[in-house]
This record gives sequence, C-alpha cells and structure tokens, in this order.
Amino acid sequence: MTEAEVGAEVGAKVGAEVGDGQPGRASEAESGAALTTRFGTFTGVFTPTLLTILGVIMYVRIGWVVGNAGLGGALLILGLGILITFCTGLSLSSIATNTRIGAGGPYAIMNKSLGLEVGGSIGIPLYLTRPLGVAMYIFGFREGLLWIVPTLPALAVDLGIFAILFGIAYRSADLAFKTQYMIMVAIGLSLISIFGSPAPFAEEAAITWWGAYPGEIETGFSGTTFWGVFAVFFPATTGILAGANMSGDLKDPRRAIPLGTMWAILISSVIYFALAVWVAHTGTLEELASNYNHIIDSSLFPPLVLAGLLGATASSALAGLVGGPRILMAMGQNEIIPYSRHWARIEGGEPRNALAMTGVLTLAAIMVRDLNAIAPLVTMFFLITYCMINVVVLVEGSLGLVSYRPTLRVPLLVPTLGLLGCLFSMFIINPIFSLISVGVVIALYFFIRRRVAGRSRAKAKEDVRSSIFTAFAEWAAARVTPEDSDNVRAWKPHVLVPVEDVEILRGNYPTLIDLAQPEGSIKLLGLATEQPASALAPRLERVGRAMREQGVLASWSMVRLRDRTTAVIVGLEALQGAFFRPNLLFLRLPPAGQVRDDVCVMLQAALANRVGVVLFGAHPSAGLGRRRDIHLWVRRGRNGWEPNDAFESGNLNLILLIGYRLWRLWGGRLSLVTVISAADEAPHAAAFLDELCDLARFPARVERRVIEGDLETALESLPAPDLSIFGLQRESPDLAWAEHTVHASRSSCLFVLDSGRESARD
Repeated sequence: MTEAEVGAEVGAKVGAEVGDGQPGRASEAESGAALTTRFGTFTGVFTPTLLTILGVIMYVRIGWVVGNAGLGGALLILGLGILITFCTGLSLSSIATNTRIGAGGPYAIMNKSLGLEVGGSIGIPLYLTRPLGVAMYIFGFREGLLWIVPTLPALAVDLGIFAILFGIAYRSADLAFKTQYMIMVAIGLSLISIFGSPAPFAEEAAITWWGAYPGEIETGFSGTTFWGVFAVFFPATTGILAGANMSGDLKDPRRAIPLGTMWAILISSVIYFALAVWVAHTGTLEELASNYNHIIDSSLFPPLVLAGLLGATASSALAGLVGGPRILMAMGQNEIIPYSRHWARIEGGEPRNALAMTGVLTLAAIMVRDLNAIAPLVTMFFLITYCMINVVVLVEGSLGLVSYRPTLRVPLLVPTLGLLGCLFSMFIINPIFSLISVGVVIALYFFIRRRVAGRSRAKAKEDVRSSIFTAFAEWAAARVTPEDSDNVRAWKPHVLVPVEDVEILRGNYPTLIDLAQPEGSIKLLGLATEQPASALAPRLERVGRAMREQGVLASWSMVRLRDRTTAVIVGLEALQGAFFRPNLLFLRLPPAGQVRDDVCVMLQAALANRVGVVLFGAHPSAGLGRRRDIHLWVRRGRNGWEPNDAFESGNLNLILLIGYRLWRLWGGRLSLVTVISAADEAPHAAAFLDELCDLARFPARVERRVIEGDLETALESLPAPDLSIFGLQRESPDLAWAEHTVHASRSSCLFVLDSGRESARD
C-alpha cells in the first residue's frame, strides 16, 4: 500500500472513526410501527462499540505513533486519549441509567436535557457526518482491496461495496449485526496473527522511549510533534455512542449500555497498549514511522491482518448506514426538519425513507472522490457531541435535580475531565475546523428555534426542556442577596404592568417592549375587577407568550380583588420577594376623575416600596410617531446648577436611563433640554448639561439645548419629537399638568419618578 493510499485511508479514519452505531427505536405511537427486534448487551452494545473503536488506525497508524513518539510517548498519547474516552463513556453510562434515551442516540440525550433546539443543532450535523463517514470508510476499504488487486477500477469498487453494504442495511439491522459477527471473527484472527508472530523475538530491538520531535537532533531523524501525533491517534479512541444509539432496540438498556460500552472501552484499551509495546520491539523509530504497513509485514500471516483491516472499514461503514437513518427518523418524529413526517415513517420495522436519503447522500459523497479536506469537520461534530454529553452530566449532577437519579452515579470530576479533554482535543486536532463546526451548530440552533417557536401550544408542551434551566435560575437566586439586587450598577427595567383590559394593554404593547428590551423583563399583573379571572387569564397568557417570542422575558399572574387600587398595592408588595422583583410600575396617564386620584395613591405606594414609576401619556394623534427623536427634559437642583444636587432633588436617574435605552434602540436623535428664566444663566445651564452627559457617559453626538423662558415657550420653540420624558413631583404629583404637557409637547410623553434603586452615574 502506497503512502498516498494509506493517507486516504487514515484521512477516512480521522474523519469518521468517531462514527457510532445505530440510534434507537421509535415508539409505536410516534412512528406508526414498532422496531420489533430486541438486542442484548453483547449484540446491541459491546459488538458495535468494539468494532468502531478497533479500526483503521489500529492497523496502519500504531506503528507510526510509536515511531514518532517513542514507546513512552506513545503510551502517554494512548493514555490521554483513552482517559478522555473513558470519562465520556462513564458520563454516557450515567445518563443511560438515569433515563430511557429513545430514538436518536445523542440527539435524544440533548433533546431530553437541553431542549429540541440544542438536540437538533447537534443532531443535524451528526446525521450529515454519517453518509460522509460511510463514503470515507468505503474509500479506505477500496484502498486496501486495491493493494491486493491493483488493476480494479476505483469507482466501480466504491459503488460495488456501497451496493452490498446498503443492501444489508436495507434488509434489517438484525442482518447488519449478524454480519458484524463475521467481521469480529476476522479482527480476532488478525490480532492472533499479530501477537503470534515471532518478529519481536527474532532479533531483540533496542527500545527507544521518546521520539525525536522537530527541532531536536537525534541520529538525523526528526519526527512529528507530540500533539501532532496525538491529533492523528485520538479519533481511534472514540466511537462510544454505538450502544446508546441502540437504546430503543435493547432488551434492558439501563444494564446493557454501561456494561457493553465500558467493557468495549477496557478491552480495546488493552489491545492498543499491547500493540504499542509489540511494535516497539519489532523495529527502529525510522522503520516504524516510514512504513505504514509495518504491522501487516511483521505479522505471522499478513492476509489475516489485511482481512481484519478490510473488516474494520466495512463494519464502520455498515454502522453508519444503519445508524444515520435512525437519527433522521428521530428528528422527523420531533418535526424539527423539513418533510418530517416522510422521514419519520417506518416500513417493515425499518426507517426505509430515512435510509434511502442516507444512501443518496452517501452516493453524492462518493462521487466527490476526495473527502479528506472536510474530514476534520466531521471529527469536530462528533467531539462537540461528546462535549455536550459531559455537560449534561456535569450540570444535572451539580444542581442536584431530583430527576437526576442514575443507578451509576459518577463523581463530577469525571464529566469535567471528559469535557475539558474533548475541548482540548478539538483545538489540538484543527482549531479552524473547530470554530467552523461551532459556528454551524450555533446557526442550526437559531434555525430550529424558529421552527419550534411556531408550534401550537399543545405541541410545544412536548418540547419543554427538563428542569435544568429552572434549576440554574434557582441556583442563581439562592446566591443573590438583597444587597446584590439593590446594586445600582446592575439596574435593568423589571416592569410591573397592571392589566384590567387586554385591549388597552395592546395599545401600550410597543412601548412596553421597547422599555424592556434587550435584557429587562415584564410582569403582567391581571386585575379581575371588570371581567372574570377565567376570561382575563388566557388572554393575558397569550400576550405574555407573544412578548416572549419577541425576546422579552415576560410572566403573568392574577389578583382577584374587586378594588383596583388595593389589587395593585397587594401585587406590588407581594412581588417584592420575587427573584426578578419589579422596579418600575407602568401606568397609563388616566383621565380626570376618581381614577386619577386612585393612580396617585398607587404612585405613592410604589415609592413606599422603592419601586420607580413610568406614567405613559400617549398623544391622541401622533402616538409614538417614527420612534426616533427623543427629548429629555431636565431641571437644575434646588440650590443651583450643581449636577449632584439635581440628581438628589429630581428624577434625573430614570430620565437619563430610560431615555438612553430607548435612543439606543430607536436610533435618531437624543436631546437634553433645560429651561432658564434669565439669559445670564445660560453658561451655567450649558455647563450643567455638559457635565450631565459626562457623568452619564453619553456620547458627544447627544444634543444639548438651553431655552430661555418658561416650559410652555420651550415646548413651542422646539420641533415636535416622537417622545418626551419628564420628571414628576414626588409629593402630590400633578397629573392635570402631565395631561396638558402631552398636548403642549405635540408628542407622547413618559413621566417618571425615581425609586432610589437606580443611578445614571454608576
């Protein structure tokens, strides 16, 4: 076998060695037909996992690893790779004993723990790696076959091998597993041929413990770097999801997956270590590094080793053809991909539609003829999957969820080592493809999130994540003290909105969304004063869900009291113990009469609970206009133009904070406006506005306007903005003046009252 041929073969291994076996069985309710075959530990888990790990790299790269790293370096590389795989295998086993994974293997794990968005963003690229991996394994099989019969046409060999493997997979997974028994026998005979060879004893070779890496001088031979050797070897140690992927087809998955997976890892590890020692006794570093066929040439009967090599590539390709369609089938059952019902269909106990698509993609990949260029990307997708398996165990184990009750509980150090090891391996193997693969996963996350968001409420209940995110919130809440929540630097608007009539709420909807975006929240407080709670609650919930779809954290609750003022005060006081306790009370400027007096009582109750106030006066004709230009009306302090005095005596904090937030969202122009009674105050007023902008860290393009006269004159002299923001009197706020100001400003207005919990200067 030439170096180029082995390079193609190893390229296939690097790209697809981490491929696994077959995903699990769909439920009869979901698919319309049950996958009836049930496998035990040996057939369903141990055999496919072991055959996936013992592959091309074992035959054609172990000698190269020892030749470049020396025996000591090779054992260290093997130890690091196996440690990462061992930790991830234990994490996988822990998950398997905690829940029935179901169809889709790793996709189902992510789906159950982190939601459809995360599951799909991992499942789609993981599925696409299956046909690519099958094509690369077929290329590897072909290169080995051409080493025996070099005159065979390459394309015809590829298509012939594909047709045979596809036919076996199409017939049934049971036939595929029976075929793997023969492959396991071939691999076993090849190992007997290797370890039964007299080569290590024919001439005792001097053991070299450490290789000659680039930059080092040793007998004129310079090998590959330590981490370069690790990058080539590491994919050989993966492939541990074969058992988990078959969870739906296993008789007892909770017992079979841990036993089958861990025994496969242990036995394959012993074989790899033994091979490393064996090859170190059969040649010098130069011979091992330059001859990829060293194991074949040094074996007792080379044809048996070659048969094992061909069997390894064939079994891995067959595993991809059987496993890939089941991932596609599972994603179709969850309706996260186009034509989901078509891919979810099962015929004769097999997902034949999904298998046909996998076959088409595999043929397309075969026709590309050289997939080595994207092989690292295939590897990255698998490593991301292994990272997420460790994340699930690490998070659920750390948060102490009651739903996390595995019969095989592992220390948190195990998933931590597995996670760090997988991340490290990704960027050691290929940092560029690591970043690309992460970018692809993130893009798929947002694509699937949009598909899931459009579902009906009944269907969405099936997609709800586990309690993992709730546990995160509770963990954070337990560590937030009252002093932390009063930290003015951490201020963001948590708006409490009393709602008696949803139609009025709809009129305030754009204003509320703009106030809360991007990191604030809205609490809708339903007041069952004019209509029954049974009628108001579902309408309130629909509005809250619509706000969530626009990226605003919204929640809703009801207060069943007939008196509106009492209901709002009770809500204000009760919600002060919430994690996201309200810090802004949003009210609409009421007309004259008893309602206006009630609003004044609510304002005082809000201030007594240290909750700020936003009173919205909508202009009857202009509304919010173009939602661009904003005027902030600020006043000097009681004792002059000293900014600190103005902050203490007025409502400058909310005026500046809300004004800046809305301007950042809208664009347009932001103007600070103040009014003076005499011309000699102009320099002091201008300096006052400049210092306010400096303290609030406003950019230089914010306009500053000083107008001589009274407020009426100032309002008339300025072009009408889209929104004006004023402060209110803290004692006996004059709502009649506020109503008049809305008309005089020719714009909608926000009238605000500081609570003392916010600061525009910090």
